[in-house]
Order: sequence, then C-alpha cells, then structure tokens
Amino acid sequence: MLTQTITAPAAKVFPVPRAQNVPAADEFSVIATCAGVIASEFSYRKDEEIYGEGEPCEYVYQVVRGAVRTYKLLNDGRRQIGAFHLPGDVFGLDAGSTHRLTAEAIGETTVRLVKRRSLEAVAGSNVQVAHNLWTMTARDLRHAEDHMLLLGRKTAMEKVATFLLEMDRRLAKAGMMALPMCRRDIGDYLGLTLETVSRALSQLSDQGILVFSSARQIVLRNRQRLADLDA
Repeated sequence: MLTQTITAPAAKVFPVPRAQNVPAADEFSVIATCAGVIASEFSYRKDEEIYGEGEPCEYVYQVVRGAVRTYKLLNDGRRQIGAFHLPGDVFGLDAGSTHRLTAEAIGETTVRLVKRRSLEAVAGSNVQVAHNLWTMTARDLRHAEDHMLLLGRKTAMEKVATFLLEMDRRLAKAGMMALPMCRRDIGDYLGLTLETVSRALSQLSDQGILVFSSARQIVLRNRQRLADLDA
C-alpha cells in the first residue's frame, strides 16, 4: 500500500517549477507545475498494490511508466476491472473521501502523485487548475459510461473488438500494439472468461483481421473490419 511505499528510501520528492508553455492536452502537467504543488514519484513492482478499496483518497496519480489496473472484487471472489491506466493517464479521482476500487501495478510501474488536499487548495484560486480537474473527472465519467454500455449490451466478439480498437488508439506505435495486460486481465475488464477472450482473438487472427508478433504484441491488419464488428 502507499503508506508502506512512501517510507522507501528510493522515493523522490521534489518541488515543480511554475508551468511554462505546457501542452493543453496534458491537464495534469499543468496542475503539477503550479506554484505550491509538490509532485512525488514512486515505483511499484508487478502486481503491487498502489491503494486499496476503502482507503482514504489522499493523492491523485499519473502513470509515468508501465500500466495500472483498477478493480473491485465481487462477493463471490470474481474480479471486475474498471479501467487500465497507461502512461500519461490520471487515476484516483474518486468523488468521495475513500477509494471505491483497488489500484495495482500491472508490471514494473512508476507513478507521479500529488496530494489531493493541495490540489483542492490550488483549485480554489486558480481557474485553470479547477478547469483541468473538472476535465479529467468528466473524462473518467465518460469512460465509466462507455464501459457500462460495453458490459451490458455487447456480444463477446463486439467487446473484444471494442477493446482492441481502444488499445490500438492508446498504445499502437509503428503499427503494432504491445499489450501490458494478460488475457485474464482483458477478460476481467470485458466481463468474459479467459477462454472466451482467447477464442475471439483466434477467430480474428484466422479471419486476417490481426496477427500476433508474440503473445501480447498485435498488429491490426484490417481496422475497418474490426470497427464493423464493434458497430
């Protein structure tokens, strides 16, 4: 958990200078470079918990390297992943005072974090910070609404197609996407079994829509056909 990790000697805490020509697309960088805000970086090992469900919301986080999954364990032991957070993504913006989900590092991961209390204080006097916090919160809400639609109204193949198109948009470089998450993670995100995910991926491969360079490296050969499946 975060309390244990903060005491590690490798942790770095540093004040960040006032923003200068920060790209508008990175709202968190605008916030983290405001006077009076201190950003910290922490590294987590594979499957290490960043914060747990029910713990106080003390920080807002941004992925620097690696990837994070946020999830909830259901009463019967099943896991529902709510989101995958990739480099640049912000998470931990819960509406209440405690976290509703657990956050874990998928692999070796570094996150930047800022105290929520300091963000609230700066937002009270800085319109840009207040606007950026609102924008990030609205983006989280939009993703939650899209995910609810995916879970409730789409077939297994449509779910896998939606996931691949999302990851292609967020991850693809030089025509290839390298997935940080395993197929079990994908299944828990889509509400499908591991076997169903593997079968859908195999069918897409057989149809020539995608090819595997390795177990987690995928090249989409026909994005239009994949989009048609998601329609």
